[in-house]
Amino acid sequence: MDAMFGRTKKKADPASRTVTLIGKPGCHLCDDARAVVEAVCAETGARWEEKDISGDEELHRAYWEQIPVVLVDGEQHTFWRVDAERLRRELGA
Repeated sequence: MDAMFGRTKKKADPASRTVTLIGKPGCHLCDDARAVVEAVCAETGARWEEKDISGDEELHRAYWEQIPVVLVDGEQHTFWRVDAERLRRELGA
């Protein structure tokens, strides 16, 4: 459904969402992003995972210049800096 017809999409329960942090060891921005993702996921009940680009050629090729990258349910949400409030909104919290 869409807003054009006065209908809104029902947001998924945050607990059913998955947040993926893509980064690499030794990256201070990745450390900052991890802290935000971990805190927001703890608040909302969303599941989160972390992937290291240094061991994955496909991730390295796709995201090297953007790390840290945050995906929500497999779609890119943000990169470099993670805004906690924006992530909460994306998760429907």
